[in-house]
Amino acid sequence: MLNGIRIIEIEGIGPAPFSAMHLADLGADVIVVHRKGGAGLPILAENAVIDRGKRSIELDLKATDDVAVLKRLLGTADGLIEGFRPGVMEKLGLGPQDCQAVNPALVYGRMTGWGQEGPMSSMAGHDMNYIGVSGALWYASLPGQPPVAPPTLVGDIGGGAMYLTIGMLAGILNARRTGVGTVVDAAIVDGSAHMMNLLMALRQSGPQNSDRGTSLLDGPHWSRSYACADARFISVQCLEPKFYRIFLEKLGLEDDPDFAAQFDQSSWPKAIRRLVDLFALHPRDHWADVFANSDACAAPILSPDEALNHPLSKARGIWYEDDALQATSAPRFDGRMSRSGKPPARGEHTDEILALLEAEPCSKD
Repeated sequence: MLNGIRIIEIEGIGPAPFSAMHLADLGADVIVVHRKGGAGLPILAENAVIDRGKRSIELDLKATDDVAVLKRLLGTADGLIEGFRPGVMEKLGLGPQDCQAVNPALVYGRMTGWGQEGPMSSMAGHDMNYIGVSGALWYASLPGQPPVAPPTLVGDIGGGAMYLTIGMLAGILNARRTGVGTVVDAAIVDGSAHMMNLLMALRQSGPQNSDRGTSLLDGPHWSRSYACADARFISVQCLEPKFYRIFLEKLGLEDDPDFAAQFDQSSWPKAIRRLVDLFALHPRDHWADVFANSDACAAPILSPDEALNHPLSKARGIWYEDDALQATSAPRFDGRMSRSGKPPARGEHTDEILALLEAEPCSKD
């Protein structure tokens, strides 16, 4: 879908390279600039999945000649992605003004936790810090327990990388219409707060408040996970009454008075206790069989390794192993699934890209 779009990524960690991977998954030509002579980042394996489908060139961005190469590359590109703290790229002489002087239509994507401006913009932080301040972490636990969210998903990926991807695509569309580039300020604290707006819409009608465990989606017995006899878990979230009825029928509880008033908050604590005891009687896969092929809105909680072998994953090819366990590209177009190529070795395409610069005009105009 993005054939003909070129993105230059400055090597980093977290949501910026994820966004670049996502764009590569969708067909963009993504060239990642790896540090010349440097090793990979210590927390990532060599040839990490996050670099799949990209081409790699090694450059020293403190060397004048290599900066000149990068600027020539930018002259052929639609966008640049970087994930440093504010001011780092400017110190290298590669800030937005420097790069858009080379290519006025360039979309300059900046990924940070706290944003390019503001009282915390220069501070370090990580996923849980950003979503803690944004409000996105607040509902992520049972009452009385410390909030905890799936690592990286809410902040780095949901509130960060996805918003950077959207911003890059919007900027490219605008640049193709106007010939003028833009700076995309994608801050995890902004994006993760923006993702809360569905809950804020529920709050307008009353069932969502700031007391954890008492709202529509984080308090009821029909919206939580339960431990099973084998220390595995099952998820339950049967919001609509017709689905709640099926859930109760599968458990033989359709006529039990403790479960009759689905939305009565006073009945939730007792119903929760009973379901805790009930689900603890059998292993997870027993309950998965009970709810299989029904609209009960109850499903097993699987590890990624288990998800690989689930019938749904096998049918849709969601997870696969190609040197490493990974999920396939999303979304799909016209029902077709696509997979990106393997991650490149550092600098694998340096000669190829330098030759490309000799063959291509260094301007998108």
